[in-house]
Amino acid sequence: MTQPAPPAINDPSVSPLTQHAIKVLLVDDQAMIGEAVRRMLATDKDINFYYCSDPTQAVKMATELQPTVILQDLVMPEVDGLTLVKFYRANPKTRDIPLIVLSTKEEPETKAEAFALGANDYLVKLPDKVELIARIRYHSAGYIAQLQRNEAYRALMESQRKLAAELAEAAAYVRSLLPAPLMGEQKAEWRFVPSTELGGDALGYHWIDDDHLVMYILDVCGHGVGAALLSISAMNVIRSRTLPHTDFLEPGEVLTALNASFQMEKHNNMYFTIWYGVYDKKRRRLSYSSGGHPPAVLITGPDASSARPVLLETGGTIIGATQEETFKSASCDIQPYARMYLFSDGAYEIFRPDGSLWTYEEFVQLLESPAPPGVSDLDHIVASISAIHGTNSFDDDFSLMRVCL
Repeated sequence: MTQPAPPAINDPSVSPLTQHAIKVLLVDDQAMIGEAVRRMLATDKDINFYYCSDPTQAVKMATELQPTVILQDLVMPEVDGLTLVKFYRANPKTRDIPLIVLSTKEEPETKAEAFALGANDYLVKLPDKVELIARIRYHSAGYIAQLQRNEAYRALMESQRKLAAELAEAAAYVRSLLPAPLMGEQKAEWRFVPSTELGGDALGYHWIDDDHLVMYILDVCGHGVGAALLSISAMNVIRSRTLPHTDFLEPGEVLTALNASFQMEKHNNMYFTIWYGVYDKKRRRLSYSSGGHPPAVLITGPDASSARPVLLETGGTIIGATQEETFKSASCDIQPYARMYLFSDGAYEIFRPDGSLWTYEEFVQLLESPAPPGVSDLDHIVASISAIHGTNSFDDDFSLMRVCL
């Protein structure tokens, strides 16, 4: 079951972005140039200046220092500046750092070659102080923004990894609470495929006494751990029969008590739908009540070949919407060869690859159709729906239960 996404909230677990200082590395073999640039930048206290006079140590120093901009002289002994530009761009640690090349001449061909090799800017030295500082700030700001984007992306990926792990753990916990297959004269089993976001589906069945089998399925609105926790709470209340002054053999009473106990304003404005039934095996009679949930489908008839679907619902509203809500019960006799399917809306509200929506009527027809030899009904249904959907992943929890009565 889906609902509008809640508004975003500030997550205190997310660290703020790193505040990077402006760091300038000048690579020039002339100490006089180094001192001149140092003096130009000295009045701007937020700019940190570093100087390398040995071109053979430039890449190593840049790698260790991680400046926000490199001022690279083009004419130097041993290693020329254009070669160093290639080295910077080949080094993973320095390839994105902005490069401003410095030359004694305004030469278009040299400029073109420098830009082709990966330089970001070109200045004739010594440049004007105001212009140099402006360009340093411009290139540093762009690089720092890139560093922070990368940092935010890594944090996002880590957050998504942790969230996926938490959702997988929550889904495994929900699955661990679901009952083992029921064998004997009455049989029950289920298939549960959690969505990529984890929804709020829960289902179960158990004997209240030797003659009465309870079966139910519920679906909490929305997705995420909160929805799963509410579904687990409701499921535990039903399993442990802890609703006060409630006869758990009377489905209408159970839903009325659940509605009183799980009001939306006390549960972060979340509600749920439910179908709850009680089978009396001596009388072969099923009593049931529904609150906003898709009807159970009873496949019944005088014999197996003529069995037809019957939709079981009582028209009740969602659980938690209004305090003073009374839910009705209904009942029906169960004929031989009867089987019943309980499911959440995620089992049939799916889209085909072409974008068209599969219909509820088509879903019921699938429930009627026999499975291939050697394949269980539930596996046949899940495989068929996955084929129609075009993927094994679902946008909502996929919950399906079959009970043979």
